[in-house]
Amino acid sequence: MSYVIPSEFAKKMVDSGEAKLHMSRRDVLIRSCMAGAILALSAAFAVTVALQTGSHLLASVLFPVGFIMLYLMGFDLLTGVLMLTPLAWLDRRPGVTPGVVLRHWGWVFLGNFSGALLVALLLSFTFTMGFATEPGAIAAKLASIGESRTLGYAEYGASGWVTIFIRGMLCNWMVSMGVVGAMLSTNVSGKAIAMWMPVMLFFYMGFEHSVVNMFLFPTAMLMGGDFSVMDYLLWNEIPTVLGNLAGGLLFTGLALYTTHVRTAPQRVL
Repeated sequence: MSYVIPSEFAKKMVDSGEAKLHMSRRDVLIRSCMAGAILALSAAFAVTVALQTGSHLLASVLFPVGFIMLYLMGFDLLTGVLMLTPLAWLDRRPGVTPGVVLRHWGWVFLGNFSGALLVALLLSFTFTMGFATEPGAIAAKLASIGESRTLGYAEYGASGWVTIFIRGMLCNWMVSMGVVGAMLSTNVSGKAIAMWMPVMLFFYMGFEHSVVNMFLFPTAMLMGGDFSVMDYLLWNEIPTVLGNLAGGLLFTGLALYTTHVRTAPQRVL
C-alpha cells in the first residue's frame, strides 16, 4: 500500500522536525536557499499564466508545481519548518531546546530570503533587458501586487495588520498540510497529488505566504513599486510570518501530533 496511515506519518513529522534541527548549517542554508528560489520561480510562473490567460484559477492549478518540485528534492521552506521543528521539542527529543529551534528558523529564513532575492534580481534583469528598458506587463503586475499587499493593508491600520495575520494563518494551515502530504504516500504520484491540493487552495484564495512574499516584494520594489522596505516588513512580512507560524503549528502540527502521537486512551463503552 502506498498510503501511510496517520499514526505512522504523524511520527514521521516529529522525526523530520528533529532531523532538520540536527542538519549542518551549510546544508540548512543550501536547502533553504534552493527552496526560496524554486518557489519564487513558481510564483513568477503563476503570475505570468494569470496575466496571459486571464485565469486566476488556471494559475492556481499550476502554481503547486514549484512546491512539489522543491519538496521532492528535500529542500526546506520556512513555512514547513515552523510547523515541524517545534514538534521535536514537544516530544522531548534529545538536544532539542527552544533556542535550537529559534536559531534554525533564523537560518532557514535567511536561506529562503537569499534564494527568493536572487530570483527577484535575475527576473528583474530579464524583464528590463538589464534595466535598460521599461518593465513589461508582467513586471508591472508584480509591482502592483507589492503595493496592494502593503499599502493596501496599511490603509486599515490595526484591522489591516490583523487581516494579514489571519491570511498568513490560513495560508500555512494549507501549506503545512502540503508538507504533511509528502509523507502520506510512498510513491511520487501520491506525494504530488497530496501536496497539490492544499497548495492550490491557498494560492487561489489569496492567502499570505512569507516565502512567496520574499520574492514578490523585492521584485515589486525593483520594478518601481511605490512603497518602502519598512512598509514591506511592517505591513506584510512580519505579520505574515507570525500568522504562518500560528496557523501551521496550531491547525496542522499540534492537531495531528495531539491526536495521532499523543493519542488519548480509548473510552470504555
